[in-house]
Amino acid sequence: MEWFSGENVFAILAMVLGVLTSAGQVWYERRVPHSKRIGYRVQMDTAIGNDAHSGQTNVRLGLFDDDPDMADATLVLLRLENDGSQPISVGDYTSPNVHGLTVRFTDRRIKAVAVTIPSDYPDLMDNFTPARGFRRSGSQLTVPKVPLNKGEHFKLLVLLTGGRVGDEVKVSGGLSGGRVAVNRAIKPDEAPPKFSRPARLITLLLTVCLIALSTIIIVRGDADTTPLGCETGTLTVTGSTAFAPVARKLATSYEEDCPDSTIEVDPNGSLEGIRDLANSASKAVVTLSDGPKPVGFPDLEEHRVAVSVFALVVHDDVPFKGLSTTDVRNIYRGNVKNWNQITGTDGERGPDLPIKLISRADGSGTRDIFERKILSGDEEKQKVRTVDDCRRPVDPAQPTFRCELDTTEQVLKTVKEVPGSIGYSELRSSTGVNGLHRLSLDGLPPSVDDIAESDYPYREIEYGYTYNRPAPDTLASSFLNYVIRTGGQDVVRNEGHLPCGDPEVLQICADE
Repeated sequence: MEWFSGENVFAILAMVLGVLTSAGQVWYERRVPHSKRIGYRVQMDTAIGNDAHSGQTNVRLGLFDDDPDMADATLVLLRLENDGSQPISVGDYTSPNVHGLTVRFTDRRIKAVAVTIPSDYPDLMDNFTPARGFRRSGSQLTVPKVPLNKGEHFKLLVLLTGGRVGDEVKVSGGLSGGRVAVNRAIKPDEAPPKFSRPARLITLLLTVCLIALSTIIIVRGDADTTPLGCETGTLTVTGSTAFAPVARKLATSYEEDCPDSTIEVDPNGSLEGIRDLANSASKAVVTLSDGPKPVGFPDLEEHRVAVSVFALVVHDDVPFKGLSTTDVRNIYRGNVKNWNQITGTDGERGPDLPIKLISRADGSGTRDIFERKILSGDEEKQKVRTVDDCRRPVDPAQPTFRCELDTTEQVLKTVKEVPGSIGYSELRSSTGVNGLHRLSLDGLPPSVDDIAESDYPYREIEYGYTYNRPAPDTLASSFLNYVIRTGGQDVVRNEGHLPCGDPEVLQICADE
């Protein structure tokens, strides 16, 4: 498994960036001290006169209509607040004058001012006196040095004449260790934003990361199908006959991408392939094995390719949908000789038919897995008799017989043709074969679906073996990279096996 592929590295970085950004925003808002800050915003700026140049004509009654100076009047509501994280005291204002802030209404004259204070902190009103610098002159209003705790605010309702609606309103002044800055005002008829600016920024950043990652994954479908290196030459793939259909398709797919290479598939059984590889010490051979190599082959390098699922198969005249593991062991140990001595897991009694065992030859990886995972013992050491002819009549007085065949295809052909027979094969090979059907074990069906959660026992890792570790510039290395890490995974998956690179089977490949 190649952990440090480009897409994996990007995925990890995108995940880390997203988590750190979100966590950092929360930490920054709560833990990092901000500078002191007074923010201001114009919450209302509207015409109340009848002069069109003020921005809007009006129908007026009362004072607004009686006073001739109100013809070009405008009304501004200005909010000033402590929007930092620290309180502001009188001593924090840096103005040498008695007042702390200056508000200028460009091109407009101040006619009247009213101060509004929230009822939660009425003491602020005591600061707004002429002695503390609360005065107006022309277009300028001076505001006292008002102490404000975090989140506290006050509003100034200012009646103006001259100028236009929207003329600049500027608040100036200094704070020790801070500043005075304008905030964006939310107008009375404007809907507030659903998300804050930091939330929108984080969402945008994460969206960009996800789009980039998705693009890599989509492009990878085309880019990664090309084998790494695309080396030239000839390579022989031997070993498992159960995995041979997959090996042939892998070879064809590789040769399509790398036309200067030749991959020859010559299945001869898992054990035989391992022995031949060890004896030849060839660098141009890859052996596929159903399960791990036996002891005694230290020079063979292991490469985990996929998880393969196997199944017991019976002739269609045996109506069982499934058997218990105990019944299977009794059958292969010769303790029962007729199907009418067994009841299937669905409760149905077997027919009056002699049992015939259709097995793989010694050295078969499929047989080795069956012996290790199901029988917990060697087939040949049981109370059965090995014969050459699987179709010979059965003598009821004789022990159960078994015959040994060289390939999975031969086993399936024989089981579907011989009444009362039972055998085993790789799962995909037995799919859609007329005349036979697969059996569940202890109520668990043979399936690659939800394999990580299933306890189905008849499964094993498919291994690829090379003589020592192949050099990076060899055809063996390039072909294995293709099978394990790139486009070959799709071929393996389409043939009914699960690549060890799939997230759901990573742990299975690591443990078994």
